[in-house]
Amino acid sequence: MTTTATTGTKGTVTLVDTTLRDGMSSVSHKFTTQNVADIAAGLDRAGVPTIEVAHGIGLGASSIQYGFAAATDPEYVRAAVDAVDNADIAVLYVPGIATLTELQGAIDAGIKTVRVAVHCTEADCGQQPVEWAKAKGLNVMCFLMMSHKLEPDALAEQAAALDSYGADVVYVVDSAGAMVPDQAGARVAALRSAIGADIGFHAHNNLGVGVANALAAADNGATFIDGSLRGLGASAGNAQTEVLAAAFERAGWETNVDLYPLIDTAEHVVAPLMTEPQIVDETALILGYAGVYSTFFHPTKRAAKKFGVSTREILLELGRRGVIGGQEDMIIDVATELAGRTYSTPAVAAV
Repeated sequence: MTTTATTGTKGTVTLVDTTLRDGMSSVSHKFTTQNVADIAAGLDRAGVPTIEVAHGIGLGASSIQYGFAAATDPEYVRAAVDAVDNADIAVLYVPGIATLTELQGAIDAGIKTVRVAVHCTEADCGQQPVEWAKAKGLNVMCFLMMSHKLEPDALAEQAAALDSYGADVVYVVDSAGAMVPDQAGARVAALRSAIGADIGFHAHNNLGVGVANALAAADNGATFIDGSLRGLGASAGNAQTEVLAAAFERAGWETNVDLYPLIDTAEHVVAPLMTEPQIVDETALILGYAGVYSTFFHPTKRAAKKFGVSTREILLELGRRGVIGGQEDMIIDVATELAGRTYSTPAVAAV
């Protein structure tokens, strides 16, 4: 690619795209297999080496609780695999939601990489799937979700456990978009001094600093950076892949991707599929400010409307309670409490 920027002076970072997984949350998991194929093909043309696909919450999440997808996870994987020439296709595996049987189905459909996501205090939950996936020959990336909830040294201890299980990459994951650059950099630096595996960074944009956080992460030792075309993702969305490519180049990093096919795919394939702009609105901002998981965005809006309370009040209370992913039922609990409503089980009539 010919540009006016100086490239490669700082080293190389690998961009990983999650439009077809995290971005599913913004379209109610309704991308079709043709949508997946079209987006994957564009990312592959741009040279993106790893593309994550499937339900927005990960393998096995298509359900009444998390929302039904338009196709099955293996169907999404096959559509992406058939559409690319060079890229590896990855899936997200959340212990307690996904099963090893479902992961085997994704392997059969053609994945080469699995991303095992655990809460930042629960690295031990990842041992079984990490070791199982390594034995199957997969490249394994691990997510420490809600990484803002642990101080850097404590987060590094959790990362060391994942490293010991065989993870190829361990990610600092700003699931709530709650970090600012100094905080992102400090956590990556702590991991860099504690583990031998590569380090990744996954940014959400609730405080408007997703790309800045990614740059700070790279400056402190992260070599894998996640993005999403048009920023498509839960709540305020992710660091924007095409913006990351441009910003990293301007900052002196080599990404080995071609910016213009990324822009073309974002503008002409992804943008027409978006149901609404990916912006930092009040709910997204307060979600990041309160440190609440990004996928609480739409359920909180629905609960606020149903019970006549503000999303701000719900999210601030959820933040005070320290809720994490998987505790979405707490949204209704908090909304009903704030609305002053009480529910009781009707008495059973005597027979």
